[in-house]
Parts: sequence; structure tokens; C-alpha cells
Amino acid sequence: MSTSSFLQEKYGISEEVIEMVKNAEANLTEQFSKLDAIKEYNQYKIINAMQEERLSSTDFHWTTGYGYGDIGRDKVESIYSIIFNTEDSLVRPTIVSGTHAISLTLSALLKYGDELMEITGSPYDTLHKVIGLEEDKRGTLIDNGVKYREIDLKDGQIDTEAVIEAISDVTKVVAIQRSTGYSDRRALTVGEIKDAVSKIKAAHPHVIIFADNCYGEFTSFDEPTDVGVDIMAGSLIKNPGGGLAYTGGYVTGRRDLIDLVAKRSTAPVIEKECGLTFGQTRTNLQGLFLAPLIVNQAIKGALLIGEIYKGLGYKIVPDVLDERSDIILGIEFKSREKVVEFCKGIQEACAVDSFVVPEPWEMPGYEDEVVMAAGGFIEGSSIELSADGPMREPFYAYYQGGLTYEHCKLGAMITLRNFKEKGLL
Repeated sequence: MSTSSFLQEKYGISEEVIEMVKNAEANLTEQFSKLDAIKEYNQYKIINAMQEERLSSTDFHWTTGYGYGDIGRDKVESIYSIIFNTEDSLVRPTIVSGTHAISLTLSALLKYGDELMEITGSPYDTLHKVIGLEEDKRGTLIDNGVKYREIDLKDGQIDTEAVIEAISDVTKVVAIQRSTGYSDRRALTVGEIKDAVSKIKAAHPHVIIFADNCYGEFTSFDEPTDVGVDIMAGSLIKNPGGGLAYTGGYVTGRRDLIDLVAKRSTAPVIEKECGLTFGQTRTNLQGLFLAPLIVNQAIKGALLIGEIYKGLGYKIVPDVLDERSDIILGIEFKSREKVVEFCKGIQEACAVDSFVVPEPWEMPGYEDEVVMAAGGFIEGSSIELSADGPMREPFYAYYQGGLTYEHCKLGAMITLRNFKEKGLL
């Protein structure tokens, strides 16, 4: 049986849809080649970091109780520091998400009277509550006396002049969100971050520049910490976990700043010396080893879906020819029904929970109802095939992930099949 016959028999995907996908693939040869060069470089970089740290099979053993003498835990953090070109790192399974990693970092760096300045506009929805931008401010940065300012982007770029003018003596942390988030902008490239950081640092060397690196790891040759960012954070169930990490987050950067984050994560007397890894060292490192390949597959999938839906007349962010700096693709559907239907198609393509039908709901941490398609082997893993979108105008669906390109391709075909059957194309 041919692949086309199998898809038609098992999934009801028409020859017309299969041809649409093949035609889209044919247009992406050059982009795919560029992505393969990035994958190759990052693969060598990760292997070299593991070799420099003399990673051994004995490092996969773990301790109990306080976690004293966990050599594997320490090597994971040293490997992250080499990969991200930083002085120190904190990589722990007890950091439960990217939001937690960011909250931990900002709470450690900011004290009463300090100012946090977001220079990429309004941050991701979950950070609104961390900062204290909603009605319940208990336990937030603002509740603890931290001041907050936002500087909007200008034509999709950091408005460096406005930022430099706005920074004052009380400005402690300047924060950059690399990825799209729930917005209609593309992710900032590392080159764009470098340009902004160099100008800000030249004018105000006292500020700490922090980057939310979620969804951005290994999408480029360089990372934000290669170009002057002082400290950054991310999640292990996104890019760097390679689809294998059970949970966890990381913070990496200047040693003096990581010391502060470590004190906040445990206690000033404990810092990084304690903390169990719960037997996850091998899985986390194996996921990290695979991460360049997995990220490559996910971006190829996003490019394919972007090429298809752009061809159908929808606005996509980033555009097909834009430089990629995260794994996210935004599709502006201008319709609640289409966002939900797209997510249902992605869910139907999942290997796990393919029979589940996602519906919008009031998800904790989000301002609007959100529909989420996520049938992953790791619950909530957005490096696996997934899609989501807030129920607000202009009704974007945000697609990301896919451990294999073929899985992404199946997701594309099923969404097209469903749209066609329901007269939504």
C-alpha cells in the first residue's frame, strides 16, 4: 500500500489535500536547507559541551534526601553554561514551567523600589499575574514594592531610543520576551536583540538585561546570552528538553545573578548545594542531545503549515521567508469557529489522546478563554505537536511543536480535511 492510499483509507484525506501539502513542501526546499545548517551547528555544540564536561554513565545515578553530592545534577548545569556561553546555570526539575523560571528569576533580582521594564510590550498572559497587572496583586512583584513599566515595540522592533530615554536610576531589570507569545508579531531575532542590548548597555551599564527564551532555544546559531543578555530563563518541556524531559526549567547567566536565583529557589544557606533530580538526569540530557533535531522538525512543520495557510489567504506570523527565532506559528483566522476547528484537527492528529475534543475554557493564568490541543507523551509539552489560541479578536491560532516532521505534516493534512469538509476553506 502506498502512503497516499494509507492516508486516504485510514484518515479520509483526499488526494486534493495530499497534493496541496506536496506543493507547499516543494516551495520550502531553500528554507529547509537553512534550518538543517542551524541544526547541524547546534548538534555539534551540544555534543562538545557534554564531552568537555566528561559526561559519564555514572553521572546518571542520583541521590536521596538533601541531594548532596549529585555529580550528574552539577554536570547538567555546567553543560547548560557551556552551551549558552554563560558563567553559571540553575537547571532543576522543581522549576515547574517557563513562567515559574521567569517568576523565580525576577523575584530574586528585584527588591522593593526597583523597577522592572518590559521592552517588548505587554508580556505573555501568565506573566501579567506574576507582575501584578490584574486585580489580585497578592504575592506579585508589584505587591512586593517593585515598580513596572512597559515600552511598546515600534514596527515590530525594540524601540531602543524610547527605552534608553525611559531608563532611570531605579530601573533594575530590562526584560525581553523573545517569542511571539499571544501577539501578532514575529519573534525577535538574536541579531535584533544584540543591536538593542549593545545600545542599552552603552547608555545604561547598570541595568540587568533579562530574556525570556521560551520557544527560542536552538532555532538560531546564537542565543541571547551570546550577544550580551545577562540572564535568561526557559522550560525543559519546550525546546531544550527535546520531548523527553518530564518537567523542569532553567536559568542561565552571570554567576552573581545565578547566585541570587539559587538563594531564592532554596534558601541563602543552601543555594545550589541541595535539590534532588529524582532520576531525571539521563532523560534531561538525552532530550538536550536530541533538541536540535526536534526543534528542526518542529520549525519545518510550522513552515509547512504556514505555507499552506498563507496560500489559502490567511495572514501568518512569522511570514514564510522571515528569519525564524522561535517554533511558534500564528495564523489569523478572524473567526472563533476556525481557531477551535484548527485546534481540533491538531488534537485529532496526536498519537496520545487523539479522541479528545478540545473546547475553549477558562484556563488558570489566562485573561480569556483558551482552546488547547495537546496530545503529548509529556503533559503540556509544547515541543510536541500542539496548538492553542485565546478566544479574543482577531482570533489567532498558535501552532508549535512536533517531534517528527511527518507528525506535523499529518496535523496539516487533518486540519485541511476538516476545514474542507465543514466548508471553512
